[in-house]
Amino acid sequence: MKDIDQIPTLIRALYRTVAELQILFPGRPFTPDGHLVGSLGEVIAAHDYNLQLLPPSTEGHDAITEDSKHVEIKITQGTRVALRHEPEHLLVLKLYDDGTTEEIYNGPGHEPWGQSGRIQKNGQRPISLSKLKVLMRTVPEENRIRKKLEQPVANEGL
Repeated sequence: MKDIDQIPTLIRALYRTVAELQILFPGRPFTPDGHLVGSLGEVIAAHDYNLQLLPPSTEGHDAITEDSKHVEIKITQGTRVALRHEPEHLLVLKLYDDGTTEEIYNGPGHEPWGQSGRIQKNGQRPISLSKLKVLMRTVPEENRIRKKLEQPVANEGL
């Protein structure tokens, strides 16, 4: 089993632990967030879209495509993400507690940056996933990062 194949199993185990903690300590949130979720998003995106990850906390972007496009990767379990700058390309994923992801936005960063809210105290501009889904409908296929093609399964007996 490849390392990337272990992620869904590990995420399900993480959410089982979260549920147990919330039973033990009612009223206390134990939501996985911050660096944990961000790093999961980066390794999933790097694998699925054949991206080269930059060192952690690199200013501005998280990865580079094979054709040298800089990519900002955002992943959330919630309903919005936040941007600190206008990315060259933005890839936004939604993380589910079974370890699966959904592509929300995959395109140039200019439009989402322009549609983001005002700068918050933390220096970030929020944008909702619902708004990103609407923007995604306008992104031409040639402006998206292509997912790696799944390896075809050989037909046995032919």
